[in-house]
Formats: sequence, structure tokens, C-alpha cells
Amino acid sequence: MPMTDPIADFLTRMRNAIHAAHESVEIPASKLKAELARILVEQGYIESFSVHPRRDGGFGEVIEIRLKYTDERRSAISGLKRVSRPGRRTYVDAKSIPKVLGGMGTAIVSTSNGVMTGHDARTAGVGGEVLAQVW
Repeated sequence: MPMTDPIADFLTRMRNAIHAAHESVEIPASKLKAELARILVEQGYIESFSVHPRRDGGFGEVIEIRLKYTDERRSAISGLKRVSRPGRRTYVDAKSIPKVLGGMGTAIVSTSNGVMTGHDARTAGVGGEVLAQVW
């Protein structure tokens, strides 16, 4: 069965890896997922990410994400939520970009200027599709 929502898959794989306390997680690569990972690194939610060919020799590339934990083995990410879904897209203008946990979290927005955080989109005065929220 074809995957209908790759971003939900991305978030779910990260959520599962965090619950299992894995050091890293591999996710099938795409430009959009690489942008999501870039924002997560910039915001300090994950250690790093790299894109490389699949180890099993399969088709395509994978994004390897190194997860970030505190000294007490608590994840830097306490929640991941998909906002706009294929069945119900969520678009906002610059003034209506949601604040996640009163500004403590990050909204990830796909705009005409590329994928950026809700804060950056608000500053740039552009709206777009709210892809996910991270806190």
C-alpha cells in the first residue's frame, strides 16, 4: 500500500525511536524531510542529521537523525504533532501562525519562501501550510 502521508511517517518514526531511547533513526529521504530535520537541528531538538544511500543497497536515500537526550536520558523532544494532513490541509496567514506552548515550542510552516519555523514566517510576514508542531 502506498504511503499517503510521508511527514506523519517521519514524525512517527522519530516518536517511536524516542520512546525506545534509540541513539539514531533512519527515515526514507526527501527534500521536505531534510528541511524538517534542518529546522529540528537549528531549534536544538536533535543532535544532527545526514543524508546517505541506503545500507541494504535498496533504492533511494535515507536521512539518519541523531536524537538528542539530556544526561538523565530524557529526550529534547517531548512532543511531535502533525497539523496539516492530506485529508485536511491547514493554511494560515502570517498573523494567524499558531504559537506552540505559548512560544516554548516550534511550529514548522511550509511557505512560498521555503520551510521555516512559525517565528521566522511571522517575522518575514508570510503564511503557508502548518506542517507540524514540536515541543
